[in-house]
Amino acid sequence: MSADKTNLQSGDPASDRQARGWFTPLATGQERCYAADGSEMACPGSGQDGEFRYGRRWSASRFEPRDEIVLDALTGLCWTRDANRQEFPVTWPEALELAAAMNTARAFGYADWRLPNRRELLSLISHQARKPALPAGHPFVNVFLGWYWTSTSAAINPAYAWYINLEGGRMFYGRKDQYYLFWPVRGHSAVLAATGQQNCHDPAGRLMPCPGSGQDGEFQHGLRPPNPRFRSNDEMVQDRHTGLLWLRDANVGRRPLGWQAALDEIRELNRKNFGGRRDWRLPSINALESLVDCSRHSPALAAGHPFNNVQEVYWSSTTSFFETDWAWALYLTKGALGVGYKPNAAFAIWPVCGPT
Repeated sequence: MSADKTNLQSGDPASDRQARGWFTPLATGQERCYAADGSEMACPGSGQDGEFRYGRRWSASRFEPRDEIVLDALTGLCWTRDANRQEFPVTWPEALELAAAMNTARAFGYADWRLPNRRELLSLISHQARKPALPAGHPFVNVFLGWYWTSTSAAINPAYAWYINLEGGRMFYGRKDQYYLFWPVRGHSAVLAATGQQNCHDPAGRLMPCPGSGQDGEFQHGLRPPNPRFRSNDEMVQDRHTGLLWLRDANVGRRPLGWQAALDEIRELNRKNFGGRRDWRLPSINALESLVDCSRHSPALAAGHPFNNVQEVYWSSTTSFFETDWAWALYLTKGALGVGYKPNAAFAIWPVCGPT
């Protein structure tokens, strides 16, 4: 599992980097930069997501409407154009049943509709948009500014399932007997990672057989990580799933920081040529989320990970476009995506560089 520093810095051979399971997280869509008080500022030298724009990017022609279905050419997934075709909220079991009923009826000519897993639904989110947090010029109609179910149970409490709010893009979990929206998807993506969920759970959180359940644990769609996923030396860890290089010490700041202080800390690492590198950055929220294993919690990292001093919440370099004096954060104990007020010295930092 270990490797020396030279091997980590030189990177994997192309054949290894392109092995089954390697992927590049999607770009967040953020193209502007914002100071800690929320005012817009120039991006060069800021260290923010809007400067680096890391990830697989999309174009204005990303979505291709095909009558009542929309193809997302970026991910290869197909969504119903009507984002609220049921017109009312449903419980999680009802959402799964609605997808099954669409298949029985061969809705729009297809019989492979399902409730999206959390990474599939998250792939629609733009962090340069709000109300809804969807890419500019999207062709969807009847988008509800509220919570939408995913097929992924919450590992920290399997009686809950993950949902995403399309008003601003937050991701949290709710009881499976609560009422939220249903937006079906079909197809397979060759660019999104699997969530890591392999089991299925009933509304009470009990393990249940996966076949016929319609849950994330049944389909397990997405690219799976290589085994072993990580290789490390004393200072750094390479994620062989993404090619990203993380510090092995997951609390390099040693104290909670405000958002601008977090960016300044990264700048200092580069000034010192830490680990022989000058390309450290505060990760985007999508880069941070790529570490999450949805079968795990406390922390929501893959079993056997090599990281030390893992903290509960981490700043990202991505500003919340909903309120630009807030920034996105990964709540790693749960695997949730939320926000924090930039001036508050509240969260840890986890520097990243590469892919290498």
